[in-house]
Amino acid sequence: MMISSIKHPSASVARPSLLRRPETPSLAPRSIVACSSNPQSSLLSFKPLQPKHFGFGSRPGSDKTTPVTVSAYEADLPAKGIEVVGSEAAQKAKIGVYFAVWWALNVVFNIYNKKVLNAFPYPWLTSTLSLACGSLMILVSWAARIAEAPKTDLEFWKALAPVAVAHTIGHVAATVSMSKVAVSFTHIIKSAEPAFSVLVSRFLLGETFPVPVYLSLLPIIGGCALAAVTELNFNMIGFMGAMISNVAFVFRNIFSKRGMKGKSVSGMNYYACLSMLSLLILTPFAIAVEGPKMWAAGWETAISEIGPNFIWWVAAQSIFYHLYNQVSYMSLDEISPLTFSIGNTMKRISVIVSSIIIFHTPVQPVNALGAAIAILGTFLYSQAKQ
Repeated sequence: MMISSIKHPSASVARPSLLRRPETPSLAPRSIVACSSNPQSSLLSFKPLQPKHFGFGSRPGSDKTTPVTVSAYEADLPAKGIEVVGSEAAQKAKIGVYFAVWWALNVVFNIYNKKVLNAFPYPWLTSTLSLACGSLMILVSWAARIAEAPKTDLEFWKALAPVAVAHTIGHVAATVSMSKVAVSFTHIIKSAEPAFSVLVSRFLLGETFPVPVYLSLLPIIGGCALAAVTELNFNMIGFMGAMISNVAFVFRNIFSKRGMKGKSVSGMNYYACLSMLSLLILTPFAIAVEGPKMWAAGWETAISEIGPNFIWWVAAQSIFYHLYNQVSYMSLDEISPLTFSIGNTMKRISVIVSSIIIFHTPVQPVNALGAAIAILGTFLYSQAKQ
């Protein structure tokens, strides 16, 4: 038949042009496209799998027709965008855990701190014991190699000095405040810390803020004022202690963030060094203001009234003070001072509520309204900053 008499060109059988490899250089197998800076768009920037060659052909020197291997050179590796999104989610989760632990430890500290101050009204020694316990804990952890000791120099300690001074003043002032008034009242006044942060940043650091930020300060200040006026156990020393603590801690947070910038010291070790330096600053002042004779007499009275549990209260308030501050500095290592102040203010909600429940603090409706307005102002402030 005529169909069977047709001869096929050997070239077309051996290597059809359709199956030839392109002469231009192709991408290497298993390479991916560079991702966009936008994580969402980078997830959609993959090219489909592109085969180098496809079909059947003859191997050189062989009469058998064998399949030609297919190799992909696009999109068969994970996208960098997925890594970016995953790292951002992990970072947010990490900060969330820091905040939750920080708040819980702070609640426990405030409860035991108030118990100690009710039985032993010597806030200067109580503050000193907190710093001494923390310093001892960190020195033991360094010696046992549980934590790696930081490598510091003279410049580091010079930069840390103003932070330590602010931390010492804020710590003592807050303890003095809680020795005179209820824990809830101290923390209601201290919820005005964002207002002090804005004012200090504006008038001393020259920073400017949008109008909504300034407007959000009105309910914070007004709510704190309303709560102070209607406080049943108002005390001027307690009120001024909380106010001084606000100013001191704002400076501490600002100086801390500047001091930690560009340093290889972690937030945990940074606070450890801060705690030891603050202890050196505070100890002579505590001895001058109160003195060993007052401490000895007060200690005997507390032991006779409370019993051995008083020693546990002192140990607990000292340990939890160091732990909650250490975790807070681990948070400050990851966030801005302003975010730190916001988190610190929102933390006070749990402290205020828990202290009212545990100590059965009498609260008038107007007093509770003032606290609620101040907290609402803090929320508006955080929204305005965003």
